[in-house]
Amino acid sequence: MDQLDLLRLVVETLDRLGVDYAVVGSFASGAWGEPRLTQDIDLVVDLDVFDAESICNAFHADDFYVSKTAAHEAVECRGQFNLLHPASGNKIDFMIAGDSDWSRTQLSRCIQAPLLPEKYVKVAAPEDVILAKLIYYREGGSEKHVRDITGILVTGAVEIDRQYLDRFAEQLGVEEEWRSILQKLGEL
Repeated sequence: MDQLDLLRLVVETLDRLGVDYAVVGSFASGAWGEPRLTQDIDLVVDLDVFDAESICNAFHADDFYVSKTAAHEAVECRGQFNLLHPASGNKIDFMIAGDSDWSRTQLSRCIQAPLLPEKYVKVAAPEDVILAKLIYYREGGSEKHVRDITGILVTGAVEIDRQYLDRFAEQLGVEEEWRSILQKLGEL
């Protein structure tokens, strides 16, 4: 099972279960900018314990590994848990939506995008992908996040709401990182 097959299976399952989700991370930045290889697929999901249990039950142990304990703990602490397809080594990271203004807004701003052949899926808006990448960059310093952000900004594939970005960059404490990237692009 390749990554796209796994993504299709997971989003179809989430749709069937009525779970709100957004594709985020490198898959999302590739939708709005320059695609790149990634080792996993990241989804922000709005789950309660019942939804987490339903997701775990939807993926049979013969083909998948998912820990119900990890899923329940993730819901309780607004963390994350994984779904693994051991035969292929592919993985989905389910990140539980937080309680902040930005977390709540992120899911409501999703855009249906043709991320899969013949299937539209909910993808985080480009501004929200940039904000998440700024957070990851601040936390880990990996230049891959800067490349993903730059790819979104320079391809011009979508119009970027700079006021939204400025407002939430300040709220999320990534204003310095945001200004640094804009400065590198000569946009300040």
